[in-house]
Amino acid sequence: MRTASEITAMFTGPQVHRDVYTSPEIYRLEMEHLFANTWVFVGHESQTPNKGDYFTTQIGDQPVIQVRHSDGEIYVLFNRCPHKGTKIAIDRVGNTGKFFRCPYHAWSFKTNGCLLAIPLKKGYEDTGFSESESAKGMTPVGAVRNYRGFVFARLAPEGIGFEDYFGDSLSSIDNMVDRSPEGRLEIAGPPLRYMHKCNWKMLVENQTDTCHPMVAHESSAGTAVNIWEEMGNPEPRPPAMEIIAPFMSPYEFFEKMGIRTWPNGHGHTGVHHSIHSDYSAIPGYFDALSEAYGEERAKSILDENRHNTVYFPNIMIKGPIQQLRNFIPLGPDKTLVESYIYRLVGAPDQLLARTAMYNRMINAPTSIVGHDDLEMYERAQEGLMSNGMEWVNVQRLRTEAEDFSQEAVENGTTERQMRNQFDAWVKFMTVSMEDA
Repeated sequence: MRTASEITAMFTGPQVHRDVYTSPEIYRLEMEHLFANTWVFVGHESQTPNKGDYFTTQIGDQPVIQVRHSDGEIYVLFNRCPHKGTKIAIDRVGNTGKFFRCPYHAWSFKTNGCLLAIPLKKGYEDTGFSESESAKGMTPVGAVRNYRGFVFARLAPEGIGFEDYFGDSLSSIDNMVDRSPEGRLEIAGPPLRYMHKCNWKMLVENQTDTCHPMVAHESSAGTAVNIWEEMGNPEPRPPAMEIIAPFMSPYEFFEKMGIRTWPNGHGHTGVHHSIHSDYSAIPGYFDALSEAYGEERAKSILDENRHNTVYFPNIMIKGPIQQLRNFIPLGPDKTLVESYIYRLVGAPDQLLARTAMYNRMINAPTSIVGHDDLEMYERAQEGLMSNGMEWVNVQRLRTEAEDFSQEAVENGTTERQMRNQFDAWVKFMTVSMEDA
């Protein structure tokens, strides 16, 4: 078993050891420590709008249920019966009514997890059952926080608080929600799901990698741009071209967009502008936003065009098009990506139509752009098994005095956010790990 000092030595600042991406042992330690000690996205409150509604997912490798209790609050419970360990819910979504019932022995539980009833309960009299862990019912996760509709959980019963963990990075969620004239988002259907044969961290890193779009996406976005130019660049440019053409922006565009990093592994591209900055205005939208917030505030909300915001360890959101991507680890070399989109309540439907188009074009299993990235991830996963070199370089625009405890804004092609993520990776991997 690796010690805390051995884990710490796997990130040197300019380099990351390849075992971080390939080792089954490191993956198991991530599930045990990293995903237990961080605040991890579970779901959105609109996925469980009514009492008894539930949604099943996982945090790391732990199956959990997000459920709306009779008091209207959202609870997150381990998806396991305290009797024989049977999964309580196997459907992705549903409504359980007033209680959960185990399909094996019919133990039942309130929707906050408390034990409700056991068949033939007299069989447990004078056995000490009432003092057992099982008598408490389904186990809740360590902590839950609903932030503006987004539900996060920490598996560990003790650890860093929600505000201390996210800090000012929550401004990206704020901006996405504030884009609704009513200040509310609603889930818009099930996510697009897309399997990747690579380590989950490769996908997270790629969200703020701005040196690959004009290279990796030349075959897709580049082809579309060439065809459009051959047609004489007819105007108005259709929404599909507005979405795909910016992927071919030059290095200078990405350098000037900037990258902001926050402590604990969070950060975003698009400080000054992004690939979403020049989308066409949707008729009536600014008027609705101005009526809700005032014209000055509405303008400041829409002027914030952050590209990708990474919430460490494993989600990314795009505020301007109301998207969230969840990178769910299934093994050291297997990751399921779920791409959700949200409706801006009170906004014109054309905004949701554009968001759905973006999701289909970029992130679907049948997408145009996503396959470019997938090809690179899988080549990298295979290449890291080579014995030619043990280390991965993340040195671009690095300074010796780099301090990840402070917010920073830098050149948009820096790899600082990747280093920031690995600094957090070491921190939360080792916070509960004993050293030799």
